[in-house]
Amino acid sequence: MLKTLIISMLLIATTGIYDFKLKTLDGKPMDMAQFKGKKMLIVNTASKCGYTKQYADLQELYEKYGSKVTVVGFPANNFGGQEPGSNEEIASFCKKNFGVSFPMAEKVSVKGSDIHPLFKYLTEEAGKMGVKEPIKWNFTKFLIDENGKLLAVFPSGVKPTDEAITKYLN
Repeated sequence: MLKTLIISMLLIATTGIYDFKLKTLDGKPMDMAQFKGKKMLIVNTASKCGYTKQYADLQELYEKYGSKVTVVGFPANNFGGQEPGSNEEIASFCKKNFGVSFPMAEKVSVKGSDIHPLFKYLTEEAGKMGVKEPIKWNFTKFLIDENGKLLAVFPSGVKPTDEAITKYLN
């Protein structure tokens, strides 16, 4: 019994970004471990937000720095009902309007009682860095290093192509 408890505690303590397995907008498996060795920019997105134009900047960043960073979008409807669409509608919108080719996960919750475990993890990691409320709105960005460690959190107003982010990629 004690041995099982200790093993369980160790497993919980060692959970990292690469332990998460998700689905893409089209329902295919997406294992975060596939991004080991590259930086990741994880972004909660929304199609009807004032920051929606950042999809173009995320795509630009992905194209310019793709050998160094993977952008992963996570549609969420947590703020102002600004992502009401289905996974299929979101995928179509992103492709048609912004030519999005970077990985997009299925729609999740990034805040509240139904927060997705990945965003719970990211929020806790940000808290360890002193960031009290990391996700205040759509298009919050979490920059993860090549080893799965959170490097920085950027609020919605910081564009993906801003030097505050690209300095980590040069």
